[in-house]
Amino acid sequence: MFSLQTMFGQGNQFYTLLEEAAVAAHDASKALHEMLRGTDRQPALDAFKLARQREREASDKISQALVDSFITPIEREDIEALGSALYKIPKQIEKFADRYSLALQHLEHIDFAPRAAMLEQAASVVVKMIRALPKMKLDQMKALSDELRALENEADRLMLELYRDIYSGKLDPLQMFLLKEFFEILEKAIDRCREAGVVAYEIVLKNS
Repeated sequence: MFSLQTMFGQGNQFYTLLEEAAVAAHDASKALHEMLRGTDRQPALDAFKLARQREREASDKISQALVDSFITPIEREDIEALGSALYKIPKQIEKFADRYSLALQHLEHIDFAPRAAMLEQAASVVVKMIRALPKMKLDQMKALSDELRALENEADRLMLELYRDIYSGKLDPLQMFLLKEFFEILEKAIDRCREAGVVAYEIVLKNS
């Protein structure tokens, strides 16, 4: 039977799809951390490609749902902004994994695992923020936002230490290039998490 509920829907599917996108991003970060802390550190690119595929599917479903739905639980622009921010996280992680697989023979002396652990923590906080979104509790979201900001600040501090190593004169040109290239990709991935967190926090700030 035709009903207004069928026509307009409840809009709750957007929260589900956004959570799916956030979980896919977190899974990509976990796969990266697991790879980099392993003894052989051999890239298993299938895990990253699967996470990216799940992210793309969630993004496509969000776009289609925005077309099909008359009612959304939050503003359409906010859904689009958050979906776009989440989409960029596993994309950045896959970029690292793809390049790492090509340069592995030159990277055996570099320990990326601590930074990858920070990225995994940041992606985990993003998942918590997305799951908390329907409740629209400002205090809870602010606490998570502060946690994410602290991780970003720590990542920035570690990058400054890295630059001191790069410009110390102790490294050859190839080592300098690789250190800068790969750590900046990881830093940008953490920045992507922070960007998604900012969007989520602003949504709650606007709607609380």
